[in-house]
Amino acid sequence: MGSEANEGAIKLARKWGQLHRGGAHEIITFRDAFHGRTLATMSASGKPGWDRMFKPQVAGFPKALLNDLDSVQALIGTDTVAIMLEPVQGESGVHPATPTFLQGLRDLCDRHGLLLISDEVQTGIGRLGRLFGYQHFGVTPDIMTLAKGLGGGVPIGALMARQQACVFEHGDQGGTFNGNPLMCAVGLSVMQAVMANGFLAEVRATGDYLGKRLQALSAQYGLGEARGVGLLRALDLGQPLAVGVAAHAREQLMLGGAASNTGLLLNAPRPSVLRFMPALNVTRVEVDLMIEGLAGSLNVLGIGTEATST
Repeated sequence: MGSEANEGAIKLARKWGQLHRGGAHEIITFRDAFHGRTLATMSASGKPGWDRMFKPQVAGFPKALLNDLDSVQALIGTDTVAIMLEPVQGESGVHPATPTFLQGLRDLCDRHGLLLISDEVQTGIGRLGRLFGYQHFGVTPDIMTLAKGLGGGVPIGALMARQQACVFEHGDQGGTFNGNPLMCAVGLSVMQAVMANGFLAEVRATGDYLGKRLQALSAQYGLGEARGVGLLRALDLGQPLAVGVAAHAREQLMLGGAASNTGLLLNAPRPSVLRFMPALNVTRVEVDLMIEGLAGSLNVLGIGTEATST
């Protein structure tokens, strides 16, 4: 559903370009970004190797470097209509944009008359500890997409835009299941839970706690960077063993090991990087169980200094 939301954002930006920028259609995106699995969203993505799949790609998505404003400026031309990014790149191994960079993008868009598109499929609806990820960075996008978090496990996607970017007319955008009453009811229920008094504050606090536990684990085992925002975190193992760790953790989950009740989603988006996306209502006790289980996997697989010293 995130792919459909992002596809809609691309269509909206291109129609806006037809109406307000003389037919401009190019959308600057970023290396290592992930925007979906349709042909257009794969083309917008910067995931390594995707430019060779299902060729030819959809044209019109020049790639800049995250947190490098000069690389964005160099790509802006008469055909540019928008800049599209994730506030935190998830598939690349959880790499956040810096506030200075996002604010710089907002300024570039304002000066050149471009749209700023925030792909919040992974970062929206509380994942970073605020309702929307962009709220961490002191900017407001012109177009925003949502999906995963909005449904709480039920497939739903959403496309939103500020008034000046709302140029769709009736019939321009649609889909087989658009406006599905059941999915919309679920989305409403999720929003009510996330907006309940104190919920997002607890997400931020638990996210900070998870970050500190991962930093401590990294220091204990001599691993790489622990990074992220809210409850979207990553741990760099410093060596390409992340797939093995994720597989061992999954086996322990199935066997009822220490991490079996944490509700943790652990995967390896890159060979040396583990990604952590626990449920938004995860507790500190569950975080401790997760760290304990992860340490066990590191020991079993002989990763880091702790395993060699015991």
